[in-house]
Parts: sequence; structure tokens; C-alpha cells
Amino acid sequence: MLPFNPSEKEEKMRNYKFPEGFLWGGAVAANQCEGAWLEDGKLPNVTDVLVGIIKNGKKPALKWDDSQNQWKMDLKSDEVYLSHEAIDFYHRYKEDLELMSQMGFKAFRTSISWARIFPRGDEAEPNEAGLKFYDDLFDEMLRLGMQPVVTLSHYETPLALVCEYGGWTNRKLVGFFEKYVRTVLKRYRGKVKYWLTFNEINNAFKIPFAAAGIISFPPSDPEEPMKDVDDKMIYQACHHMFVANALAVKVCREIDPQAQMGVMCSFSHIATYAKDCDPENVVGAALFKRKHYFYTDVMCRGHYPNYILNEWEKTGCKPIMEAGDESLLQTYTNDYIAFSYYRSSVYAKDIEMKSDTGGAIGLNNPFLKETSPAPWKWPIDAAGFRYVCNELYDRYELPLFPVENGIGLAEEKETGKIEDPERVKYLRMHLEELAKAIEDGCEIMGYLWWGPIDIVSAGTGEMKKRYGFIYVDRFNDGTGDLHREKKASFDYYKKVIETNGQML
Repeated sequence: MLPFNPSEKEEKMRNYKFPEGFLWGGAVAANQCEGAWLEDGKLPNVTDVLVGIIKNGKKPALKWDDSQNQWKMDLKSDEVYLSHEAIDFYHRYKEDLELMSQMGFKAFRTSISWARIFPRGDEAEPNEAGLKFYDDLFDEMLRLGMQPVVTLSHYETPLALVCEYGGWTNRKLVGFFEKYVRTVLKRYRGKVKYWLTFNEINNAFKIPFAAAGIISFPPSDPEEPMKDVDDKMIYQACHHMFVANALAVKVCREIDPQAQMGVMCSFSHIATYAKDCDPENVVGAALFKRKHYFYTDVMCRGHYPNYILNEWEKTGCKPIMEAGDESLLQTYTNDYIAFSYYRSSVYAKDIEMKSDTGGAIGLNNPFLKETSPAPWKWPIDAAGFRYVCNELYDRYELPLFPVENGIGLAEEKETGKIEDPERVKYLRMHLEELAKAIEDGCEIMGYLWWGPIDIVSAGTGEMKKRYGFIYVDRFNDGTGDLHREKKASFDYYKKVIETNGQML
């Protein structure tokens, strides 16, 4: 019998997992890495008054000023706002990008801090110092061979737009955002090919202050309690953000047709499994996931789906729309879907589903044997990554771009290089499943590891939760000299990129 001799096509399919030009890299956000929170004309944004989106997300450091009838910043003296200095990427970006380049990054995701360009958000003219910073940043990335992947609003609505206008519940923010988008698209035309509008827009109901700039409103009677944020307010904010998203797509096509405008969602929620084959659990899990599909259904399909129209009819939560809004949504849908994936969850009809920045939280999954280390203990489900890719691609038939995936570990520098085998294992497991998703037929643009360098955690507002291949010497109490060091995972990811994933 002749030995098995695979054909050239079979050999290629077996060994060639990732396409040519695959965008390997990493991702951060301005508010978690830049620091310099009031330098060069910048004014505060929403996350500048938070100590962790989840930890303190419902209690921003704001107080109501009766004399001026508006909110004022009220930073707490007993809190450490690590994001105000963060890891000082604003002044050290050349050093940090050089380290990314040593890993072989093809792409690097960051955000433009809206309040660096329009510090209040409603100015007539942009802040030149802010524009120049991102000019220099993108130039350096391109010099090092990295494509900028740029989020326009990563939980960074200028605080004045919240305090004085009521955030995205106010239609005026659509115009302010369009002006901001036109400004940066013109300025960085030809430099940035990959844009994203709103980071994890589907978190609007979970963290309305950070994701949609909504806060409780003061009562007309001082004796009454504060008015809570309700579903109608959030749906109104979402509609305005959908219109702003469509306008951003329109602006992109007018100013730089070679660029692409993507949508970005937290899609760990899509990997929500029914507890068992009880039809009530199966249907309940499907309806739970639909709450997150809602956003891409509008922005990628171009219309409000019937399930939302039915909900609005039952609850009276239909937002106010202007003539032409629905036509705009239909005409200017997004070019690709970017998303975060960290973990999966389990739905059961008799429990309350919760969530944090990693995704949904339900029952423990007995089939998952590993979790991230204490104290966070997120379940590790690499196959869920493949599942999410297939669900999204089957539903929308648009290119997919996983722009956040990673594991947070508690690491303290002592002597020698930090050994982080848990991070290496998590990375390898998820890339193997991403390769399977590509083999399944999913069109995947690239892969960006969340936090290739240690940054301030969005969810908890701390440095202790470290995602990076690069260690940064800063601690929860604000101490540390900010020096950078490579971890063992740095070399592993470098080899993955060098071989275009064939070493897996």
C-alpha cells in the first residue's frame, strides 16, 4: 500500500491557518493608557471621573450645583484615579510602540480621546495640540509597519456634553459627533484605514454613564429622590448613537473611500449557552443573546428589527426619531464587525443573568475545567470564541475583526523575567479556535490582543489586573517608576506572528 500523500490543496488547508496579510497586533484605549488627562488643552471625559467602570460606574465623581443648575466634577479625596496618569503612554508612546514592533505587530488599536480634539465637545474649532498628538502617534505606528485601528469613542464622551446636555439622550450630540468625525477623518485621511465608532456600544444598558453618557437627573423638587435612568432614556440615547454611527460611515465614504468604518460590540454575551435542553432555557438563552444582537442588527442590517418594535409598543419606550433617520440607517451600514471576546456564560430560566466588562455572568459551566486565576476567576472557553465567530458571520456575512481578547493576571515584578504560562496557554487556545473558525469559512481580518502592555483596568480601575506581554511598574496605590519590561509571553506572541500562526 502506498503511503498517504495529501494533495497540495489538502496540505495547504491542513497547515495554512491564517490568511496572508492577517492583522496581528494588540489593542488599548486612550483613557486606560495615555494619562496626561488635563495636558495640552484636554478637558475631562466621562471615565476621568470614574474609578473603574464596574466598581464605581453608577457613582461618578459628580455633584449637582443648584446655583448653576448643572453637574460639577467632584473628585473624591480618598480615591486613586489611576487613569489620570495611567501608564503615561502620552509621553512614552515611542518607547511602547517600539516594543510592539519588536513583537512584529501589523496593527495596533487605540482610541482618539474626543476631549483632546474638542475639549468640551461643542467648540467651534478643534484643539490643534490634540490633533498633532495623534498625527505624531499614527506617523510613528506607520513608520514601524503597524496599521492604526482607531476607535472614535471608547467610553470617552467629553464630560461637558454629559453635564450640560444630558449625554446621548440629547439630539445635539449627533451634530457634535459628526463634526468631530469630519475633523479627524480629514486630518488623518490616508493614515488610518480602519475606524470604529463606539466601543462596546451594546453595553449602553449595563453601564449607561460610560457607554452613553447618561446620569440620573435631579428632581424638580429638592425633597424628591434622584430620578433613575430608565429604558426609554437608554433607547433614545441608542437611537442617537445609531444615527451618529451612520453619519460616521457616510463621512468616511465621502472623505476617505479607501478607509473602512466598523462597529464594535462586546460579544462574549453571544457565547451564552442554555443550561440544558429544557425548551424554556433554550428559548430564554436565545432571547438573552438577542438583546446584544439588537445593536448590530440596526447598524449592519440597516433597520430596527420587529422584536424591538414589538417591545417598544408594549413598553412605550420608542425613541423620538426625526424624518430621514431610518433612511440614513438603511443607507449607511458598517463595513465590518469588530468585537471583544473573553469568556462564555450559562443561562437558566430561574436565575438573574448579570454581567461585567468580560461579558455575561450566569451559572458555572461544569464542562469548563479552567478559570483565570483568583480573584477574578473568569471561565476559560476558547471554543466559545469559534462559536461567536460563526454565529456572527452566519448572521451578517461581514468581515469580522476580534479586537479584544485576553486574560488578566495578578503579577508583581520581583527578580528576573515574569513567567506567565497562563497567558501563553490562553493565547494559544484561543488562536487555535480562531484558526478553526477560519477553516469553518469565517472571514477574519486579524486578531488584536487586549492590553499588550499593562494598562489601567476599565472594569476595576486598578493596575493589579494585568493583561500585557509587557510589564509596567505601576501599582494600585499610584506608586511605581513606570519602567517597562518584557514578560515571557512577549517572545511567544512574537513567534506566533513571525510564523503567521503556523507554529500553533
